[in-house]
Amino acid sequence: MKRGQLATRTGCNIETIRYYEKVGLLPDPPRTEKGYRVYEHKHEQTLRFIIRSRELGFTIEQIRGLLSLVDGGDYTCTEIRDQTEAHLAAVRDRIVDLKKLEATLVETVAACNGGNTPNCPVVDALTKEI
Repeated sequence: MKRGQLATRTGCNIETIRYYEKVGLLPDPPRTEKGYRVYEHKHEQTLRFIIRSRELGFTIEQIRGLLSLVDGGDYTCTEIRDQTEAHLAAVRDRIVDLKKLEATLVETVAACNGGNTPNCPVVDALTKEI
């Protein structure tokens, strides 16, 4: 299949597919005699893996690590789980940070009455020395 067909089948933007090829996540497809790329089922599977991994917040480097295990075929479920657990811990840390951020923003917005004066608690909070 051509790149456009791969994009349609996976719901992935053509430019994103090019990017994944450029950074080495998606292997280069074979080419026809005229130089057209011919993507195979394995490319579609790999692209779906990358897309879903990105949706779950894995970084390009984390995906590269997962793919190296999977593509090598010499991996255990434990290895994949360990990497996923490490990612989960980082996500949980970010959630804690985001909840703190939310609380601060709620407090800051609540302090502002939205009046027509230049005295604004939100600006004061943003310029406050930390």
